[in-house]
Amino acid sequence: MRTHWVRRCTEAASRGALRRRVRRAAAALGVWILTAFVAVSASAQPGATKVTDVALSSAKAGSAQIVVRTSARPVYTARIADGGKRILIDVSGSSVAGAPAAIVEGNDVVAGVMTQAYKESSTTRILVQLAKNATYSISASDTGLVLDLVQAEKTGPAAAVRKEPEKAPETRPAKDSANIRDVRYGFASDRDRIVIEGASDAKFTETRTKSGLRIEIQGARLPKSLQRTLDVGAFGGSVRAISTFQKQGATDVVVVDIDRAAGAKHVIAREGDALVCTLSKNLSSSELGKASDGGAARKTKTVAREEAYELPVVETSLGDAVERTVEPDRADAFLPGMAPQVGGQNNPDAGRAAVGRRIDLDLKDADIHDVLRLLSDVGRVNVVTADNVTGSVTIRMRNVPWDQAMETVLQAKGLGMVRRGNLIRVAPLADLNKERELALARRKSEFELAPLETRLVPVSYADAKAVMPRAKDLLSPRGTVAVDERTNVLILRDITGNLNQVEELVRSLDTQTPQVLIEARIVEASSQFSREFGIQWGGGSVIGQDTGVDTGLAFPNRIGILGAADDAQTPSDGLDPNRNTVESPNFAVNLPAAVGGGTGGALGMTFGSVNNLFNLSVRLSAAESNGTVRIISSPRVLTLDNREARISTGTLIPFSQVSAQGVQTVFQEAKLQLLVKPHVTADGSVSMSVKINRDEPDFGNRSARGDPTIFKREVETELLVMDGHTAVIGGIYTRNTSRSIAQVPVLGDIPILGVLFQRRGSTDRRTELVVFITPRIVNRSESLGR
Repeated sequence: MRTHWVRRCTEAASRGALRRRVRRAAAALGVWILTAFVAVSASAQPGATKVTDVALSSAKAGSAQIVVRTSARPVYTARIADGGKRILIDVSGSSVAGAPAAIVEGNDVVAGVMTQAYKESSTTRILVQLAKNATYSISASDTGLVLDLVQAEKTGPAAAVRKEPEKAPETRPAKDSANIRDVRYGFASDRDRIVIEGASDAKFTETRTKSGLRIEIQGARLPKSLQRTLDVGAFGGSVRAISTFQKQGATDVVVVDIDRAAGAKHVIAREGDALVCTLSKNLSSSELGKASDGGAARKTKTVAREEAYELPVVETSLGDAVERTVEPDRADAFLPGMAPQVGGQNNPDAGRAAVGRRIDLDLKDADIHDVLRLLSDVGRVNVVTADNVTGSVTIRMRNVPWDQAMETVLQAKGLGMVRRGNLIRVAPLADLNKERELALARRKSEFELAPLETRLVPVSYADAKAVMPRAKDLLSPRGTVAVDERTNVLILRDITGNLNQVEELVRSLDTQTPQVLIEARIVEASSQFSREFGIQWGGGSVIGQDTGVDTGLAFPNRIGILGAADDAQTPSDGLDPNRNTVESPNFAVNLPAAVGGGTGGALGMTFGSVNNLFNLSVRLSAAESNGTVRIISSPRVLTLDNREARISTGTLIPFSQVSAQGVQTVFQEAKLQLLVKPHVTADGSVSMSVKINRDEPDFGNRSARGDPTIFKREVETELLVMDGHTAVIGGIYTRNTSRSIAQVPVLGDIPILGVLFQRRGSTDRRTELVVFITPRIVNRSESLGR
């Protein structure tokens, strides 16, 4: 019994120990899994990599080294910006922990280093401002990044070349190749603007593609950091994406592919050392500098601009100093707390929008100087206060941009500021306004005391008298203008700046007046067709003793039946077999066609009996005519813009006119005339007021006194035609058809046999008149291309 109880106790103890061991193992496994999960989560979450330190050192002259310490091996991207003046290094999935915000004491290569953290994208940006042109190389390790900089031997833009230890060095561009330093995009005022820096002297070609536009820049190289595709469709402009890359198989050709919307126009211009492509659906011919047909067009040009006085601007808002269009590489340098942007425009309805780093403030009776110092430290700007800026401020703000907080404090204390770059001077508004008024008065006095200059501006094509009122508007009250009519010269007297503006205005207005050659073509075509069939038949029959057929009656003893449709005009040739003509053909049906010399044809036949009892004469006639007439008149005339021109040719036809003084002879003019007044538009088209006449005498239709009638054709209109193009300004088409049947009543209606009693005729007359006109600007490049 006891042994059994001991055995059971031993088994129970063994089972308890086993359970305790299983529970310990499960607990250990759970702790291990939890630890691993926490570690994985910590490594996967944003900001897991910490940037702990950024240091600048220089081992020797002309070189520098920047060491970035991180808690783990960093994932980064690096590129050059601002035309090679800055280097941007973005460390993804990181945050700043202990690294200095800025290094302001640089060396002969590096001017300064700034470290910025973007919480939204979990990115840390190291911005290196270069003091001189330099090449760079970057190496990464488990402890951070090392950026080595060496001063470039060449003067000019920085030739930044990225080098990785495990990669082969990048091929250097050829000596005669241009370095593309940056490709930027901006959108404002319904205009897409693509700036390609470093391509000012390079040759380029533009071609249309299925997706939009391709620009190929010859003799240029593109760094790998700029070989990319920018998706800019979110801005709502005409451009959806921009792709930049080196052309395959050509090491000195850079390709810029622009994916644009259908219907968008573009213009490419050189601005400084950059190539600028502007795109929009609303680009006018004056902006493009060329018409839709590819020819020259007048281009808008600024010839005068008032110079602003260089005076300190009194501000109560930092928003006034912020540019509305922010470039991606300059936004963070201007306001470090602002998230980087690709480009764009602030809401114009927002007024003075605050865009600085957001802060929380809760201060009571704080000295104004301390508040300004706090805000300047947050905004990383330099603030200088005047001696008479005093007082205290009580503030309680939550999540407010620092620049909005500063302008609120200044407004509350009646203060203003003058901003010069990164330096802000704070003083009472009254003092700043007085300074401004004094500076304005000093500037005006200097302007009034500036020496005057006399300049002669010759005018070649325009009338100097007509230009003088426009030139006078640009002169100051001290300026004068006069005209020498003999030489057509403007005599100007004013300060040098105004004289330069007037001279530029005169050069822009003094262009050749466009000369337009207008050619008109009047094409007339007419066709006439007529056909006629006629028949004449008749004869006679005599019953009597002389013909051997006696009636046997006393009355009528002799009977004669003859045709009675003869007339003196009917020819009788071929109707008597014994003679050439007969005196009386005895036609019963006399419906001949109009035949004669040179018209139609006729056939005569006679049938008679031996005893002359019965004779039958038949004459068939037919006529047909077919004619086509084509007349081309082409008057042309050369005239100046907005000047009426006329050219005509014709004859004077005399007419007799009976009056109380007797019979007088008057003349009616039948002429071909072109009357036109052209106007050349800015895009190279020609607007015209046209009147064309073509009159001719019609001797086929005469009056009762025998005077011919006048057949008139005229067109008068206004139209707009592109240079060198032909327009149809009018046309008339007429068709006259007729069908006639002359017949013997009743007999002509008999089927089949009725044709023996008919004359049939038909006519078809068609006429068509078309007027063409073609304007050509003779001196287009000289008059519009300037």
